[in-house]
Amino acid sequence: MSTTAPRRANDPLAPLPPTDSTIALTAPGHDPRRRRPTPTSFAGIALRTPYWVVTGALALLFLYPLIWTAISSVSPLAGTNQTDGYGFGNYITLANYQAGIWVYLLNSTFVSLLTVLLTLAVSLLGGYAFARFRFPGKDLLFLSTLAILMVPYATLLIPLYVLLNAIGLSNSLVGVALVLTMFQLPFSMFMMRISFESIPREMDEAAMVDGCSTWQALWQVLVPAVKPGLITVGLFAFLAAWNDFMAPLILISDTNRMTLPLAISNLRVQVQGVVDYGATEAGVVVLALPCILLFLLLQRHYVRGFMSGAFKG
Repeated sequence: MSTTAPRRANDPLAPLPPTDSTIALTAPGHDPRRRRPTPTSFAGIALRTPYWVVTGALALLFLYPLIWTAISSVSPLAGTNQTDGYGFGNYITLANYQAGIWVYLLNSTFVSLLTVLLTLAVSLLGGYAFARFRFPGKDLLFLSTLAILMVPYATLLIPLYVLLNAIGLSNSLVGVALVLTMFQLPFSMFMMRISFESIPREMDEAAMVDGCSTWQALWQVLVPAVKPGLITVGLFAFLAAWNDFMAPLILISDTNRMTLPLAISNLRVQVQGVVDYGATEAGVVVLALPCILLFLLLQRHYVRGFMSGAFKG
């Protein structure tokens, strides 16, 4: 017996019995509005091929020095610890240099992480203040911060060395981190200001209407919204601190407190001016690996952070 009664003459709104065509159109998983994917045309492939060729060539161009360095670090090379066959002799030389590579890695890690933490803390609060509050001298103070970019990096290191020596932070990793943080602040402050300005003020006001204080609105509402900007600032600060050579060279005199770039530079020339290219290439690989891995992990947030405020009206 049919579950659907036929339409009655006196009930024009009664449903019609289902037909085969109705059942076919309403079958599960079938959407009549879906269009079949059109096969890729030859013209489309021809238009995209130059893009693929150019981008592939650029990728090989940029990757070639890294690949060549990685291969050379394990290749046999005269005058190095790896003279016969492929192996890790150059890495052994690097690991056993003076205090040991682990000491220099820890020094670089400490300086880089401290620089990142200080940069994030100062730029987060400073960017929030510049973007959300009005106070006398606001624009002048912001321009003064950006003016640090106009001063050559090396010219400030000697006065900073004298200042750190006066406060007892010369030959100190903390002093190096403070100096590197100062040079990161202009870009970081600018980045965080545009990140906060890209967020509507209605979010702050709605949070405060719900009972949040200014600090609660910052930490619970705004900080998650500016996460891409924070990651971009932190990534830039880490890369700058990890690879910096000039500041440790001027500010550090104790060999056991050297950072990894400074240690590799000293390792490069060991005996009678002879350059140990194998150990130097191994050191370059060790220096590059954390930067490459960190950038690959955070590249999505990095791009979003740079787009913050790009379409702000």
